[in-house]
Amino acid sequence: MSDQSTDLRETVRQRYAAAAVKVTEGGTACCGPEPVEVDENFGSTLYAADERDTLPAEALAASLGCGNPTAVADLHEGERVLDLGSGGGIDVLLSARRVGPTGKAYGLDMTDEMLELALANAAKAKATNVEFLKGTIEAIPLPAGTIDVVISNCVINLSTDKAGVFAETFRVLRPGGRIGVSDVVAEDSLTAAQRAERGDYVGCIAGALSFTEYREGLAAAGFTDIEITPTHPVADGMHSAIVRATKPSSVSTQRAVPAETAEECCGVTSCCTSTEESADPAVTPAEAKSASGCGCQN
Repeated sequence: MSDQSTDLRETVRQRYAAAAVKVTEGGTACCGPEPVEVDENFGSTLYAADERDTLPAEALAASLGCGNPTAVADLHEGERVLDLGSGGGIDVLLSARRVGPTGKAYGLDMTDEMLELALANAAKAKATNVEFLKGTIEAIPLPAGTIDVVISNCVINLSTDKAGVFAETFRVLRPGGRIGVSDVVAEDSLTAAQRAERGDYVGCIAGALSFTEYREGLAAAGFTDIEITPTHPVADGMHSAIVRATKPSSVSTQRAVPAETAEECCGVTSCCTSTEESADPAVTPAEAKSASGCGCQN
């Protein structure tokens, strides 16, 4: 990662850490937490009143998204859902309700303060089918082929490596899995400089892809059935949009491995045979496979 990318990531982390602290401190005040300052195009007002009524006030106050991905992801009972950049946990908690006790909702965030807030919100909501993970959306800490649906709310545009995000999302989805993402997307006519003029990077504007770039990026990662539907403008030539795409059912979750390296597949020797052993004696074969992210998990 370049120094500029590292600096941008740290700027984003600091902004969201400060937002989490503000909400947490506000929750101890007599009148409850105040929403983090956003305009009408971002935040919890984009959720239906009946959804907001079921959530802790701190989850609503920490909402910084540009849409409501849980409303468009078409979640079903028993599914496994991953929210990229889960923040205070609003979309994880809503997803957990939709998938029910036989399903599970994961939240991934790189900010300790947001993870702490999300765990507190999950406890207040009495949500038992949720798990929050620390990590970046460019290196998702989950095995390949284990997730049914990936959602995200105005976070992918914050990444400086969107191709990496699309590739990682594709990897963790099972064959036939899908994404239902809310994100800021730019009109094709806008240059990168013009996008930057409309807002800063952490404000979700400067880092936005164009409609064509977004579609091409998802296709390059292997996604099909790509739909990008604008919902409302957030700046001149910039739109909040619903992004849907599917991982083809015919795609194997096991990576193709050249014959000369097959012995080292998934961090084990003799992978997926009765004689397999971990390359690292300190861990079991199952632990080695999980840590490697390889699709071969049997």
